[in-house]
Amino acid sequence: MKSIFFHLMPYPELPPDFPEEHRSVWVDIDPALYDPEVGNRTYNEYLDELEFAADCGFDAVGVNEHHSNGYGLMPSPNIIAAALSRNCPDTNIVVLGDSVALYNPPLRVAEEIAMLDGITGGRMVAGFPVGSPMDTIFAYGQNPATIRERYHEGVDLIRQAWTRDEVFSFNGKYNKLRYVNVWPRPVQQPHPPIWIPGGGSVDTWDWCAQEDLVYCYLSYFGYKAGLKTMQGFWKKVQETGKEANPFQGGFAQFIAVADTEKEAWDLYREPAEYFFNTCLHVYAGFADPPGYKTPNTVRAGVEGMVERAAREATARAEAKKSSAGGGYPKGLSFEEMVEKGYVILGNPTQVAEQVHELATTMHIGHLMTFCHFGNMNKDLVRYNTEMYATKVMPEVCDLFEDEYEDLWWPQPLAQPARRDVPEVSAS
Repeated sequence: MKSIFFHLMPYPELPPDFPEEHRSVWVDIDPALYDPEVGNRTYNEYLDELEFAADCGFDAVGVNEHHSNGYGLMPSPNIIAAALSRNCPDTNIVVLGDSVALYNPPLRVAEEIAMLDGITGGRMVAGFPVGSPMDTIFAYGQNPATIRERYHEGVDLIRQAWTRDEVFSFNGKYNKLRYVNVWPRPVQQPHPPIWIPGGGSVDTWDWCAQEDLVYCYLSYFGYKAGLKTMQGFWKKVQETGKEANPFQGGFAQFIAVADTEKEAWDLYREPAEYFFNTCLHVYAGFADPPGYKTPNTVRAGVEGMVERAAREATARAEAKKSSAGGGYPKGLSFEEMVEKGYVILGNPTQVAEQVHELATTMHIGHLMTFCHFGNMNKDLVRYNTEMYATKVMPEVCDLFEDEYEDLWWPQPLAQPARRDVPEVSAS
């Protein structure tokens, strides 16, 4: 099983009364809450954390895309990937991913990923999310009824741009290009592995099964709640007559590991409560606009992860209104987060056992670990990261390796170029 150090890049200094005084952490979050000096420090600390994870031996580092968002300060994951491409010379980089429906034309994504694949010598994974309604519909003004169609056309254009060996024209419904000719070409042939992050849409996992793409369920609510979704994906894979290869599946999980279980409870309580009770304070009106959710998903009764977070945040706000001055109801306790599996917590043995259970029950070969979450300080991130890499990862890295081949992992050059920074001679 591969372990990917995945980073959301949350803003760490939202005020304690944020859930009570502000409608949403996403879309209409108050611009006055952003301090550029905090942003400068935070971006550089987060890059340090990603590079540290690479040095610790993680199989890859991962980044994603959000807009107008207080818990995701990465409107362009490719910029972060570019910063990492030279400072992580031996680690794969998972961009999970570029919201192709927001690019006009999506050819830009094909070019940028090809550039990154060239810089890294073939260490890129290309992720293409449909995009949350907050990012695509409200922040970027797309039509919810056409977003998925626009997305599929964009992915088709990118794949053709990477694989066709001649200049061609593309005459789509949303993209009409007389000359398609991506220079540079990606190092990996026919193209970098494609992973599709999803939040629970039936149509997304159906498409991944049909197209032999990796389906990554990026849930915030842990493996216990995510099992049903992954079971739906594997059922679809089997219906297509294909092998249920665990490396075609991925999942995201919050990790909190320490020398002792008691220490883990003490260390990770504050950042976990900050993330789940402040960073996930999303206005429900943004989470499920008419036309965004596909009919298949509606019929299946599947609730998206952000939709769930928004529903719970709205329920707390409604409870406040009816409490007759009783104060704003507190969110989930840390105890509830651990009990429900949102956070895997404990000493290295306990965490390894839970990760093993996650991987085998969900049948996934790619685990996106959130070793940073909420407002965790950099020293604690390093501690959590190193503990997982040195004491947990060795216990789970052999899972599935003898039974299945990872067909969706980067294939870098045998001898890629490296950084060559000459020493400055003394004058």
